Amino acid sequence: MKVARFYAPGDIRLEDAPEPSPAPGELKIRVRNCSTCGTDVKISRFGHHHIVPPRVMGHEVAGEIVEVGEGVTEWASGDPVQVIAAIPCGKCRDCLRGRMAVCAFQESIGYHYDGGFAEYMIIPAKVLAVDGVNRIPAAVSFAEASVAEPLACVLNGQELARVGDGDDVMVIGSGPIGCLHVRMARANGAGRVFLADLNRSRLDQAAALVKPDAVICSAETDIVQAALDLTEGHGPDVVITAAAAGAAQEQAIRMAARRGRISFFGGLPKDDPIIACDSNLVHYRELTIVGANGSTPAHNTRALELIAGGQVPVDDLITHRRPLGSVLDAIDIVARGEAVKVTVEP
Repeated sequence: MKVARFYAPGDIRLEDAPEPSPAPGELKIRVRNCSTCGTDVKISRFGHHHIVPPRVMGHEVAGEIVEVGEGVTEWASGDPVQVIAAIPCGKCRDCLRGRMAVCAFQESIGYHYDGGFAEYMIIPAKVLAVDGVNRIPAAVSFAEASVAEPLACVLNGQELARVGDGDDVMVIGSGPIGCLHVRMARANGAGRVFLADLNRSRLDQAAALVKPDAVICSAETDIVQAALDLTEGHGPDVVITAAAAGAAQEQAIRMAARRGRISFFGGLPKDDPIIACDSNLVHYRELTIVGANGSTPAHNTRALELIAGGQVPVDDLITHRRPLGSVLDAIDIVARGEAVKVTVEP
């Protein structure tokens, strides 16, 4: 079979590999779609401290079971499935309290285990142990199901930020995650949803698809003042920074309404993680600032339900499809910001 293996920054190789066989408690799937994201770009350029090369990349996985390991009774060959990316241990203090997204012992597909940029893939027993395999509903394509993983992260983030009925929501960052946040906010009952980005062409592309109530190009205008103007001077009830930019986080604090909630959804570069925070704004406006780190298996299940039910459409967000042999092109398209969502179809 063909696989795309990471060896070092700038060194991803398309190689032949023997087909794997499932051990007891495992599943073997034929990968149908493995979508790409900004993390794949980061890995391709800088590597990752959890990846010991060579490692098959890809963590937004959907496929069809072709073989079940000994002892697996709840799944059968032919079942269409979506697979979680982040694997909690299920046993630690946080997992037992329902906080699986912040499990300190978490492992990941495409990092600790070979991922979905391959024709076939093994789903580890650890994934099955935490209910990390989801049956794809009949109305959902494999490509759509592969987007359930990033949508699950968005769902977690909006739960933490308590997005709800009538909220004015500002999403900063118009990449695939920003687009999903716009649609998730609407599904959560937001009153108005605004979308902002530095890049005008990317912003216009995203806005044409997800149709926010207003767009702000922060390269052309003062984003904080624009947010205040859009909300009659109050500021957005929720601000989501779906961009890896400290400036966006600082702007979020300055624009949020009284008792507003701010989601630092996009992590910052590890060599530049410090921002300027006006503590008095947080204090006197009674702001809430929350992080958002991945998702739980339950979020993945719910994400598939939202896709299947039409509350969060994702098919039109998949703007580029590439075969496995063009996986480097797929990652490069993401790096150039030319796509909303790129999926690889082995």
